Amino acid sequence: MLRLLVLGLVLACAVSLSSSAVILENGAPILWAQTASQVTELPMHDGILVPDPWNYLHRMSLYRLMIAATDPFMGSMGTNATDSPLWGLPLQLGWMLTSGRLADPTGATTCGLEAEPLCISTQSWWACVNYFASVLPFLSAAQHGFMGAGAQVQMQVPAGVQDYCTTYADCKAKYPDAMSKWDAFFQGLKTTSESLLPDDVKKDTILGVYWDALMASTYASAACNPRQSHYSSLEVSFAHSWLNSAEYVAAARFQTNMEKAVLFLTPLPSRILQEGDSAPNIADLTAEENHTLYIFSWMKTIDSLLGGTLVRLWKGAMCSVNTRQKGAQVLEQLLLNPSFATSTFLSIISEMTTSC
Repeated sequence: MLRLLVLGLVLACAVSLSSSAVILENGAPILWAQTASQVTELPMHDGILVPDPWNYLHRMSLYRLMIAATDPFMGSMGTNATDSPLWGLPLQLGWMLTSGRLADPTGATTCGLEAEPLCISTQSWWACVNYFASVLPFLSAAQHGFMGAGAQVQMQVPAGVQDYCTTYADCKAKYPDAMSKWDAFFQGLKTTSESLLPDDVKKDTILGVYWDALMASTYASAACNPRQSHYSSLEVSFAHSWLNSAEYVAAARFQTNMEKAVLFLTPLPSRILQEGDSAPNIADLTAEENHTLYIFSWMKTIDSLLGGTLVRLWKGAMCSVNTRQKGAQVLEQLLLNPSFATSTFLSIISEMTTSC
């Protein structure tokens, strides 16, 4: 009951302020303190871990356990406890919760609404895409010993739902590329961190395999596309732009630690978009949210008009540690600084490409 009360207050605050999405609660992801801090706190049946990824606290627990298990190998990321790139994932899940994107978009159930605020709907496109970025890496992490020697995991699934994989073997069979990339990440994390490479090279290498895995999960989540029919055309357009923006962030090997992730997630729209919304002039969204929606749409439109050339140019320009660092700075300016002209972004891409 206390958990529901706390969540209710967080959601009420998000709605009543009519401001940027709520990303943090006491300096941590939403309801972080209520999640499992030890693997043994997850439900178990016949010696097998059986978390319920359709319960917000359970899914968030997967992230908390992965961050704790991988932190010993993340020394090259920095000296802060929140420098791991994995922090971007639980913060993103919290944004999905407070913006209403984990709720049942069909209206057929109360999942994710006030009556069941911790429920994650199997019909939500956002929850489905996030499944590939939470359950798949957790199963891979467990397979490679990060959750304890010999740990076996089987995800719970609501009755009648059959299109989600629930075990390592199941996910490996259905999504071999994504699972192979996560395997490479968890294996490479150990070997790279223990190598004699300079820290900046270790950092860039780890971020490279991390983004390879996360993007493989994103591509695999195309299986979620039928669920887009439950949303307005504007929300679907935003979803496509959101996915498209990941191509730029991944190519720059952006370090999505807590500090950076909060900057990028805070200006995301704090509610589901409806027909009639027109950025940058949506009255009940902040100027920052309107700006982000405008930039996302601009990047997707330009790339479409150029037949995918903009993304290819960007990826081509991200050819070295130096250009990737510059690229990350450019993305920050483009998304967070309204005075940063889109024409400047295009000229910088051209300039950076010539240095490769």
